[in-house]
Amino acid sequence: MVPITVLVDEKPKCVVRPNDLKHLQRFLRTGKPWLLAGAPEGKLTHREADEAERAVFENARGLHCIAGGEDEDFFGAPL
Repeated sequence: MVPITVLVDEKPKCVVRPNDLKHLQRFLRTGKPWLLAGAPEGKLTHREADEAERAVFENARGLHCIAGGEDEDFFGAPL
């Protein structure tokens, strides 16, 4: 999948690259406490990452790979 931005109350929280829609749904479900920290009643939505958010994702992924991480193991970064 392409990088996806997760939003809390329409504000970008993180940019992730799930393997598929099922993986994204699992992340949203299990990551809900972290995603909604500070806004327990917040609304979670997602959309394709814009150019600036993709740049954050690519920079974080690059750092992960430079440190010896595998590309397929990199999931995302906070915004």
